[in-house]
Amino acid sequence: MAIVDNDCFTKSDAAILLEGDGFFRFPKAVDLYKKGLVTKIVFSGNAVDRNYGSYPYAEVKSFIIDAGVPESDLIHEDKSLHTRQQAIEVIKMAEENGWKKLALIASQEHQYRAYLTFLREILDTGSKLILYNVPVRNLSWFIDSGWGTRFERLSDEFDRIEEYSAKGHLANTQEAIEYQKWKEALLNG
Repeated sequence: MAIVDNDCFTKSDAAILLEGDGFFRFPKAVDLYKKGLVTKIVFSGNAVDRNYGSYPYAEVKSFIIDAGVPESDLIHEDKSLHTRQQAIEVIKMAEENGWKKLALIASQEHQYRAYLTFLREILDTGSKLILYNVPVRNLSWFIDSGWGTRFERLSDEFDRIEEYSAKGHLANTQEAIEYQKWKEALLNG
């Protein structure tokens, strides 16, 4: 976890903004965009469930545009309904667009599983994409945002990690270590 949690982020082609967690995630993508660290923001997901913090793209999009990102630099990946589908669709999109580096953005409690899910897809497809782990930080662990506290959701994430690992949907620890070594070697070239 520590290796994945402390990634060495560099300029990327796109910020992958995973749907969910209300409006807490989009400011991170906007910040990366405004700093020139990404050129596109991909809002990934089409599962609207306000009780779980998933809002429609149109609502989040207006906040992103109001924050100064032009609509021409926003992409909605609208086929996926959960993290694994997001990984499949986004990796496919990246390959089609010739992107080389992606910044994966989720909330701090979801980031580890999201990263391992995307890494699984990268490894399974033989992609040479560089995936950076860029979690939204400094979010309260114990305030209920309407769909539970982050601490409660963290417990659920551990259960999901176990469940999805058993299904083969997540990269394992050794694969994550090897990928991080490969990535560091490229960066330190």
